[in-house]
This record gives sequence, structure tokens and C-alpha cells, in this order.
Amino acid sequence: MGMTEVTLSGQLICADEDEAARVRAALDAHITATRAEVGCIAFSVAPTPDPLIWQVDERFTDPSAFEAHQTRASTSEWAEQTKGIKRAYTIQGMP
Repeated sequence: MGMTEVTLSGQLICADEDEAARVRAALDAHITATRAEVGCIAFSVAPTPDPLIWQVDERFTDPSAFEAHQTRASTSEWAEQTKGIKRAYTIQGMP
């Protein structure tokens, strides 16, 4: 295994129901688009027992695949809808 797999794990933390509604509205398309990306091994954004918090887990084959995902997602409807929502993520495998 020459390349370093990149993983991201953490939480998307909404401040209120308005933010949570925006996440729910944009989430399915975001998951579908991300799972279709080259280099995406696994991608999950799952509700937690707290209705304002989602558990986020991502796996990409290497740093370039992860960066490509970040670039695509940054200009997506998901980015627009979730701008300003708190993210508490740990990323491993990036140089």
C-alpha cells in the first residue's frame, strides 16, 4: 500500500433547528455526489440521538482524492446550505 488513505471523522453541529433543516434538505444529494467521486471509499453523514448533530465519517484512497472532494464540495449546494454550521472534524492521512 504505497498511498496513504485519508480519513475524516467528527461531527456537524447545528446551532438550531433552522440549520438542521438546511442539513436535512441538502444531505441526500451531497452523499450521492460524494460517493460517486473517484477515490471515495466510504462516506457517511448519519443522524445522532441529538437532532442537531450528525456523525460524519469519510474515507478516501489518498490525499489527492480527498482534496478533489473538498474542492468539489466547496462550490456545491451543500456548501451553500451548510455555510457557517460548526464542524468538529479530525482528519488523518493528509501531509
